[in-house]
Formats: sequence, C-alpha cells, structure tokens
Amino acid sequence: MHVRVPDRAAAVEWYCEHLGFELIEAERFWADGIDGGPVQLTADGGRTAIAVFAGSDWLPPVPLTAGIAFTLELEPFVEFARSLPGPLERNHGEPLLPEHLIDFDLCFAYDFVDPWGNRFEINCRDHAGVRAALLVDDGIEPVRYWPASAYEAWNDRAD
Repeated sequence: MHVRVPDRAAAVEWYCEHLGFELIEAERFWADGIDGGPVQLTADGGRTAIAVFAGSDWLPPVPLTAGIAFTLELEPFVEFARSLPGPLERNHGEPLLPEHLIDFDLCFAYDFVDPWGNRFEINCRDHAGVRAALLVDDGIEPVRYWPASAYEAWNDRAD
C-alpha cells in the first residue's frame, strides 16, 4: 500500500508511535538509496507493508480517501478500543472514541485518519468476541450503517 505525505520522516514517526508500525530494515535501500523512494513499514513482521512516500511535484501528497484496512485479532482490537480516546481522530477531525465502533455484521471496525488526511480502518472479524468484550462487558453501542436485517436477509437466501 502506498501512502504519500508531505513529510516522510514525520509520517514514519507517527505511524510507528500511534499504529505500532516498524521499519522493514531489509528494504531500507528504497528510502536510502533511491531518490524519492519510500520507507517500508510493517505491523505484522513484514507479511504486509505500507510504503511511505514523500510528496513531490511529480507525486503530490494526495490523501487516500478510499482508505486502508487492517484486520486485528480479538485481543489487540479490544485493547485498542479500550485505549480510546487517544491521539487518533475520525474523518471529521473529532477524537476517535470507543463508541465510534462500527458494526458491519461480519466484523467490527474503527475508522480514523492520519494527520495528513489518509483514511484507515482497523477491524476484527471475531464478531462474537468483540460483542462480548465491548458491547456486553463495556456497554458500547456500535454505529450501524445499514440495518442488521439486510445481512440477515442475505444470509437467509441460501436456505
């Protein structure tokens, strides 16, 4: 995934501090040896990465409006939710809060932006586990973008 920002060093620091990314040392040559090359970051031991590019005249720092989604296991997802509010903001510039949890029926998610307007989502597909931890134990009422009946009707079509 490619992310373009006006200040690559500041973005790398922000992604590492706030999203738990780390530099992929084996791919450092992209940033150090190639003019305009990206810094490669990972949060899962290198299985997936984001390439952070500094914006330039030929590659302007245009924010990703479609977004990048990352799937977390139950424990880190619940830990993330319980750490809110923190330094992350929603797309509207307001702080990301636990109650901004989105129920997508197949997963739960949080949407937020980085300081440069790039959109991100973290989600967890352990629907029952998130429900038990955050809805039942913590009393969070999630946001829904469509009625649960839409998923139920789709799911019932095979019967």
